[in-house]
Amino acid sequence: MTNYDQIDFSPLLALSDTEVVTNSPVRDVTLASGKVLALITLDNGRDHTRPNTLGPATLTALNATLDTLAARARAGEIQAVGITGKQYILAAGADLSEVSNVGSIENARLIAQLGHHVLGKLSDLGVPSFAFVNGLALGGGLEIALNSTYRTVDSSAAAIALPEVFLGIIPGWGGAYLLPNLIGIENALEVVISNPLKQNRVLKPQQAFDLGIMDAIFPASNYLEASLRWADGVLSGSVKVERKNAPGKIERLTKWPIAVKMARGMLESKIGTVPRSPYVALDLLDKAKSGTKAEGFAREDEALASLVTGDQFAASMYAFDLVQKRAKRPVGAPDKALAKKVTKVGVIGAGLMASQFALLFVRRLQVPVLITDLDQARVDKGVAYIHDEIGKLEAKGRIDGDSANKLRALVTGTTDKSAYAECDFVIEAVFEEVGVKQSVFAEIEAVVAEDAILATNTSSLSVEEIGAKLAHPERLVGFHFFNPVAVMPLIEVVKTPKTSDAALSTAFVVAKGLGKNAVLTADAPGFVVNRLLAKVMGEAARAVYEGTPVADVEKAFGPLGLPMGPFQLIDLVGWKVAAHVQDTMVGAFPERFYANENFHELAALDEVVEKDKGGRVTGFTKAAEKVAKKATGSTPASADEILRRVQDGLAQEIKLMLEEGVVPEVEDIDLCLILGAGWPFIDGGATPYLDREGASDRVFGDTFHHPPIRGIA
Repeated sequence: MTNYDQIDFSPLLALSDTEVVTNSPVRDVTLASGKVLALITLDNGRDHTRPNTLGPATLTALNATLDTLAARARAGEIQAVGITGKQYILAAGADLSEVSNVGSIENARLIAQLGHHVLGKLSDLGVPSFAFVNGLALGGGLEIALNSTYRTVDSSAAAIALPEVFLGIIPGWGGAYLLPNLIGIENALEVVISNPLKQNRVLKPQQAFDLGIMDAIFPASNYLEASLRWADGVLSGSVKVERKNAPGKIERLTKWPIAVKMARGMLESKIGTVPRSPYVALDLLDKAKSGTKAEGFAREDEALASLVTGDQFAASMYAFDLVQKRAKRPVGAPDKALAKKVTKVGVIGAGLMASQFALLFVRRLQVPVLITDLDQARVDKGVAYIHDEIGKLEAKGRIDGDSANKLRALVTGTTDKSAYAECDFVIEAVFEEVGVKQSVFAEIEAVVAEDAILATNTSSLSVEEIGAKLAHPERLVGFHFFNPVAVMPLIEVVKTPKTSDAALSTAFVVAKGLGKNAVLTADAPGFVVNRLLAKVMGEAARAVYEGTPVADVEKAFGPLGLPMGPFQLIDLVGWKVAAHVQDTMVGAFPERFYANENFHELAALDEVVEKDKGGRVTGFTKAAEKVAKKATGSTPASADEILRRVQDGLAQEIKLMLEEGVVPEVEDIDLCLILGAGWPFIDGGATPYLDREGASDRVFGDTFHHPPIRGIA
């Protein structure tokens, strides 16, 4: 097996001149029993908004610290080692900017080996090691804990996770071997694979304790003191540590292979076979059932080196940078000082979408929110829905009783439009038809103050046309949410030629207050996300009407890596909504977008598609089959042909959108697709994928990115 002591890690230090080093100072703590615990506190010297990260220089410094402590343990000076972090944070894992600049597969392997070399020493100090997880512990941060002998967690820690699979890599500093051997294969599959693929879901401290990742959990008020007392108890033998989820011999022989096989089938049905990292992680977890830790670490070294130098990690890092940096500083947003202070929000409508808006506004902004509708029964139903959802949050412990009562009191409903007089920000959620939206805004404008901001949630209509009859069209802005409203992180903020900077600034500030990422778009048909999804859905419809079976069309779209196939997506957003968006796009660009009159007849049906237990579309219902047959041809397209058409169609449309100035830069299109359509990180959004697949070159003889975003050859 690899002898990490004999490896020269200096090439990594040459790459880390920009690293923000996390230091590892030590202080001795004399426990009540008289035993001495040497406590390491990881601290990068920045405030808690800049988490500790583990780059080559940090790991090298920690290595020296651990060597010193091992020598002190041999000399009998200390009886235990503890490791914790600065306030709120243990560590957020590897320094990804350093990882993405490795330059060669040899250096990538060195990163994996250095992590194993250093963190592995936590279990080989000659005395027990205790990880005191006092806050955020992601990736390598959690692997610090896993390599330690014992672990406690602060009950208020923000998040605990191994998110690597989400980024196109694997837990490569012991996590893939140590975790299943600590908590069993099924629990490890959830943490390492399932959670990252569920929009990077994390564990709360109680969940980590219940799974057996943590041995003890203590409240924030006296976390470190309680942890030190507990550690003293473990050292003296008065505290027994039981690990109920640790796998036994029977689990390794029987449950383990069955769980892995089921997980593989689930992955193939949910995400297809294009993403590499989930399957590499699955293989590592499978092999962790037997063999030595050294063998497990060696497998992680090779797996991480291969993935870090591949296209999917390069694309993931591009996507990660967009979401972590560009999304937080929206390009084109006016000075926030221009924004109008929002003290009361009005929502026009009381249906499901409007009620979801109202709930989000009242929860996040904590200002009075007014909803109206055509009759009191609809208003009452909307208010009841909001109150019920607040009750659910209270029941789950997300908010306390006083907060719940306060939120309920902030929501009011009426049929009297004059109640909008005190609203600073009014958003409509009415029927998707220009005339209807113009009519409701005319009523509201007569009531609100001259500087009140009006917002439309239209998904594809012209915002300028909606505001054409306003006395003050400069106050109108597009504010397009995505479904489900509470979950999807994107808002497309749409600027018309008349939108004022004050209205635009207010929209961006409100979006941020709602916890959303806003991207500026011009007032063009479909804006960004729906325009490109309409291209995807149109090509799917074209293939079906040529005679290709629905299930075959769904499979043909698999290499795009989208969270669901085109017909599954249509079914989610609603066939009537999809038909409307398609009509809008065909009306605007009839030569480039496909629609079939038959689509509206399908949309009128109660059920259009049939699905299997995993939610995959398997075909049309009998009723839909009957309708579709009227317009279906007999020249089915091959999977390769369908995929090529959608790739080339997307490349053409994105190129035109950039030429038209729909968004400031190509990065904004990728950001919209990642946040609003779930385009996978491993593609980096659409444009790096289209460059790699050759679609950009086929369509316009160039690439969107120079050089194209690729891994290391």
